[in-house]
Amino acid sequence: MSEVIYDSKGQLQQVESGLLDGEQIIAVYDAVGAGTGFIGLTNRRVIIQDKSFVGKRVALTSIPYSKVSSVSVVSNKSWAGQFFSTGVIAITVGQHIYEVEFRGSEKTHHVHNVILHYAS
Repeated sequence: MSEVIYDSKGQLQQVESGLLDGEQIIAVYDAVGAGTGFIGLTNRRVIIQDKSFVGKRVALTSIPYSKVSSVSVVSNKSWAGQFFSTGVIAITVGQHIYEVEFRGSEKTHHVHNVILHYAS
Protein backbone atom coordinates (compact mmCIF):
# COMPACT_ATOMS: atom_id res chain seq x y z
CA MET A 1 0.00 0.00 0.00
CA SER A 2 1.32 3.44 -0.88
CA GLU A 3 1.53 6.33 1.57
CA VAL A 4 -1.67 8.31 2.22
CA ILE A 5 -1.67 11.91 0.98
CA TYR A 6 -3.34 14.38 3.36
CA ASP A 7 -3.43 18.07 4.29
CA SER A 8 -4.62 17.83 7.90
CA LYS A 9 -3.95 15.07 10.44
CA GLY A 10 -7.33 15.75 12.10
CA GLN A 11 -9.21 15.28 8.83
CA LEU A 12 -7.24 12.10 8.10
CA GLN A 13 -8.19 10.75 11.55
CA GLN A 14 -11.88 11.51 10.91
CA VAL A 15 -11.79 9.44 7.72
CA GLU A 16 -9.77 6.67 9.42
CA SER A 17 -12.36 6.41 12.20
CA GLY A 18 -15.09 5.48 9.71
CA LEU A 19 -13.28 2.98 7.51
CA LEU A 20 -14.95 -0.28 6.56
CA ASP A 21 -13.17 -3.66 6.68
CA GLY A 22 -10.56 -3.78 3.91
CA GLU A 23 -11.01 -0.11 3.01
CA GLN A 24 -7.85 1.93 2.42
CA ILE A 25 -7.42 5.70 2.31
CA ILE A 26 -5.82 7.16 -0.82
CA ALA A 27 -5.97 10.87 0.01
CA VAL A 28 -7.68 13.45 2.24
CA TYR A 29 -7.60 17.04 0.95
CA ASP A 30 -8.66 20.19 2.77
CA ALA A 31 -11.28 22.20 0.89
CA VAL A 32 -11.66 25.96 0.65
CA GLY A 33 -14.84 27.98 0.27
CA ALA A 34 -18.13 27.99 2.11
CA GLY A 35 -19.58 24.79 3.45
CA THR A 36 -17.06 22.10 2.66
CA GLY A 37 -14.45 20.90 5.13
CA PHE A 38 -12.62 18.19 3.20
CA ILE A 39 -12.82 15.38 0.68
CA GLY A 40 -11.51 11.91 1.39
CA LEU A 41 -10.81 9.25 -1.21
CA THR A 42 -10.63 5.57 -0.39
CA ASN A 43 -10.47 2.48 -2.55
CA ARG A 44 -14.27 2.17 -2.12
CA ARG A 45 -15.82 5.64 -1.91
CA VAL A 46 -15.60 9.42 -1.82
CA ILE A 47 -16.18 11.04 1.60
CA ILE A 48 -17.18 14.71 1.73
CA GLN A 49 -17.46 16.74 4.92
CA ASP A 50 -20.14 19.42 4.52
CA LYS A 51 -20.33 22.19 7.13
CA SER A 52 -23.20 24.11 5.51
CA PHE A 53 -26.05 22.67 7.59
CA VAL A 54 -28.13 24.95 9.83
CA GLY A 55 -27.29 25.04 13.52
CA LYS A 56 -23.56 24.31 13.15
CA ARG A 57 -24.30 20.73 12.17
CA VAL A 58 -21.81 18.85 10.00
CA ALA A 59 -22.54 16.07 7.52
CA LEU A 60 -20.09 13.41 6.49
CA THR A 61 -21.37 12.12 3.14
CA SER A 62 -20.17 8.83 1.66
CA ILE A 63 -20.51 8.34 -2.08
CA PRO A 64 -19.78 4.84 -3.42
CA TYR A 65 -17.85 5.12 -6.70
CA SER A 66 -20.57 3.06 -8.41
CA LYS A 67 -23.05 5.91 -7.81
CA VAL A 68 -20.89 8.61 -9.46
CA SER A 69 -22.32 9.40 -12.90
CA SER A 70 -19.76 12.08 -13.80
CA VAL A 71 -16.77 13.97 -12.45
CA SER A 72 -15.59 17.34 -13.76
CA VAL A 73 -12.61 19.60 -13.22
CA VAL A 74 -13.75 23.21 -13.17
CA SER A 75 -10.88 25.69 -13.50
CA ASN A 76 -10.52 29.34 -14.22
CA LYS A 77 -7.96 30.24 -16.84
CA SER A 78 -6.21 33.56 -16.96
CA TRP A 79 -5.87 35.47 -20.22
CA ALA A 80 -2.41 33.91 -20.62
CA GLY A 81 -3.82 30.38 -20.35
CA GLN A 82 -2.30 29.62 -16.94
CA PHE A 83 -4.46 28.03 -14.27
CA PHE A 84 -5.05 29.99 -11.10
CA SER A 85 -4.06 28.61 -7.71
CA THR A 86 -7.42 26.96 -6.98
CA GLY A 87 -9.53 24.37 -8.74
CA VAL A 88 -12.98 22.89 -8.28
CA ILE A 89 -14.08 19.28 -8.66
CA ALA A 90 -17.75 18.62 -9.46
CA ILE A 91 -19.07 15.13 -8.68
CA THR A 92 -22.50 14.23 -10.05
CA VAL A 93 -24.50 11.61 -8.12
CA GLY A 94 -28.05 11.20 -9.38
CA GLN A 95 -29.56 14.69 -9.54
CA HIS A 96 -27.09 16.16 -7.02
CA ILE A 97 -23.77 17.82 -7.82
CA TYR A 98 -21.16 18.05 -5.08
CA GLU A 99 -18.60 20.82 -5.66
CA VAL A 100 -15.36 20.93 -3.72
CA GLU A 101 -12.76 23.67 -4.14
CA PHE A 102 -9.06 23.09 -3.44
CA ARG A 103 -5.91 25.13 -3.14
CA GLY A 104 -3.89 24.09 -6.16
CA SER A 105 -5.03 22.54 -9.39
CA GLU A 106 -2.81 19.47 -8.75
CA LYS A 107 -5.16 18.29 -5.99
CA THR A 108 -8.17 18.84 -8.23
CA HIS A 109 -6.67 16.74 -11.01
CA HIS A 110 -5.60 14.00 -8.57
CA VAL A 111 -9.16 13.75 -7.13
CA HIS A 112 -10.59 13.68 -10.67
CA ASN A 113 -8.25 10.89 -11.76
CA VAL A 114 -8.83 8.74 -8.66
CA ILE A 115 -12.62 9.01 -8.98
CA LEU A 116 -12.45 8.27 -12.70
CA HIS A 117 -10.26 5.23 -12.02
CA TYR A 118 -12.57 3.70 -9.41
CA ALA A 119 -15.90 4.76 -10.96
CA SER A 120 -15.23 3.16 -14.34
